[in-house]
Amino acid sequence: MKLKRIGHVAICVEDVKRAAEFYKNLGMDLVWQDPDWAYLKAGEDGLALLSPSYEQAGAHFGFVFDDRAEVDRAYDRLKQADIHLTKIHEHRDGTASFYGRDPDGNWFEYLYEPVPAKVEA
Repeated sequence: MKLKRIGHVAICVEDVKRAAEFYKNLGMDLVWQDPDWAYLKAGEDGLALLSPSYEQAGAHFGFVFDDRAEVDRAYDRLKQADIHLTKIHEHRDGTASFYGRDPDGNWFEYLYEPVPAKVEA
């Protein structure tokens, strides 16, 4: 398995709406927003904004895959290597992912994106 790219970075924010407006004003496109998280893009690169109530994971970086089977295979391989992983989760925006921790406790995510996300009008 060869990683294609780092697709996004996720940061923790106090106010998702305020932070989304700030990054939109910097030139990013808003792709998805809920009360507890938002996702913006600058070209192919993403920024996730996580509220204090977001429960999946804290600040992290995410590797993007366009084939769900690749994510499943990566999960099995990393689990066999005894890497701390969460279960694969189906997200409300149509993506699926799992999170893991590196030896220093930093979170990473393997994320399946089925199609390029469309920007809201």
